[in-house]
Amino acid sequence: MTTYLVLTAIGEDKPGLVESLARIISDNSGNWLESSMSQLAGKFAGILRVSVNDNNADKLIHALENISDQLKLVIERAEADGDIELQQAVKLNLIGNDRPGIIREISHVLTSLSINVEQLSTECAPAPMSNDVLFKAKANLRVPVDLEPEMLQRRIEQIADDLMVEIQIS
Repeated sequence: MTTYLVLTAIGEDKPGLVESLARIISDNSGNWLESSMSQLAGKFAGILRVSVNDNNADKLIHALENISDQLKLVIERAEADGDIELQQAVKLNLIGNDRPGIIREISHVLTSLSINVEQLSTECAPAPMSNDVLFKAKANLRVPVDLEPEMLQRRIEQIADDLMVEIQIS
């Protein structure tokens, strides 16, 4: 049988952190499946999913816990990907004037429609030809199959008149 681990990692950003993780995972018969890693405000921040044979799981966890001098790690056992047959994959892109509370408002709409956020990346950037700050977001969502994409778009656009929303079903 296979054990799946989800790791979150944070530490001072410096060369070699990813290699350290990869070496420990490989040396302990783990398989690096997927990850998302960034440098934010001088910190390395990452999340990754690893698979490992049940017989080697505790050994891998112990080895990962021994790099606490480089990274703060949270390690959680996880199930294999759940049943997503009753959901459709949707990509959401939006842009609008930045203001406090926009993520709270968007996430409230998504939750009210039983939509799961699988991946979210956001940024604030200067607007072309003005001093305004634009909020940009990209998300991969799991949407119930009976929810029309147009409904999702309308509900998000209701948050603000200046919010432009693009939805792609994939």
